[in-house]
Amino acid sequence: MTDSAGIPGGTGAAGGGPRPPAGRRRRLLRWIGLGAVLLVLAGAATGWWLYEKLDGNITSDTSAEAELRRYERERPAHFADGAQNILLIGSDSRSGRENAGYGQDGGTQRSDTTILLHLAADRGSVTAVSIPRDLMTEVPACRAADGTRTAERFAQFNWAFQWGGAACTIRTVERLTGVRIDHHMVMDFGGFKQMVDAVGGVEVCLPQPVDDTEAHLRLPAGRHLLQGEQALGFVRARYGLGNGSDTERMQRQQQFLGSLVKKVQSNGVLLNPARLYPLLDAATSALTTDPGLASLRGLYELVRSVRDIPSDEVRFLTVPRRPYAPNPNRDELLEPDAGQLFQRLRLDRPVTVTPPVPTSTATPAPAPTATSAVTSASSAAAAAEPAPLSPAELFHDSVRAKSGTGSAPLPDPTFTGTTAGTADCR
Repeated sequence: MTDSAGIPGGTGAAGGGPRPPAGRRRRLLRWIGLGAVLLVLAGAATGWWLYEKLDGNITSDTSAEAELRRYERERPAHFADGAQNILLIGSDSRSGRENAGYGQDGGTQRSDTTILLHLAADRGSVTAVSIPRDLMTEVPACRAADGTRTAERFAQFNWAFQWGGAACTIRTVERLTGVRIDHHMVMDFGGFKQMVDAVGGVEVCLPQPVDDTEAHLRLPAGRHLLQGEQALGFVRARYGLGNGSDTERMQRQQQFLGSLVKKVQSNGVLLNPARLYPLLDAATSALTTDPGLASLRGLYELVRSVRDIPSDEVRFLTVPRRPYAPNPNRDELLEPDAGQLFQRLRLDRPVTVTPPVPTSTATPAPAPTATSAVTSASSAAAAAEPAPLSPAELFHDSVRAKSGTGSAPLPDPTFTGTTAGTADCR
């Protein structure tokens, strides 16, 4: 006798219905397997599409690479294996829809901001050195966009970018510093705004209100989370913020970059795919790079190599300089301070920075005749040195110092600057 409860002798087992036939089970398993395969293929196809999209966003600067190959013999050699030097160039081009609001497009562009980024060989530190756009220096003969060649001349640093683009700027920096540039990145106004928006804005503190019509910036004093448009105004402002000097503008740029580094690290952007993709999309769309970095893999390897560097080891400073005697509105290198800094970058030696000493308002000090980036004690010791040595001589001096031969090395200089760790909005 059977009953519906599945008592032994009935048609079903207790607690369940009859088992499906073996053929039906096999068909069900096949459908499950097919669904899993389709999901895997869909995920792989999506991943491949995203990779191809990001990879295709990047603009490769092949013309600069070809121009640099023409002058390979005059370029400085590498003195530190594993270290990398990347030149970051901010273009003030007005071409394109994103840039048209900042002035008339005259068909030219200059380097509004130039930063030499030195990555230590052990990837334990990063040093970002701002190069003033008004620095007077030797600009080599360069190939212009129309194929003509400019004459070598002594001129403002930012003219190099207008005359010969990234290649001319790189050669000018290498001639100025003796540091070999491994890679370069160029970003315009629109690209900068995209990057800031991708990380959700960057926080800064303003000690006083800002009203700079040329920079499109009007803000009250205090703490602000700046989005793309306001952030661009903050790093470009000169006339409505501070004393209007390029010195203060570069300090604000360094402050902003320090806050940006902390924002990216604190939000876990580099380890979170949901946050990383918008940043990579903005970055790859905004950048023009040398072929060595013009791929998603190249940029990822660069980011991966520096993402764990402590914020206190990300240093910002400006090339030591002073007012140019024939024209105080221009700058010239301050020696031997600049030479000491360039030597440390060439040889991948640590660069120590200390915050600038606040100017006292009670008893105004006499106007300085030079803007030094090295402490007075180090400068006094350096003053006894002979004229700056060539890169090769500096390299051999470094080897002798490491081997214990030759005279005792001078104390390490200390430069005026900041770190990303001190970029808090206080």
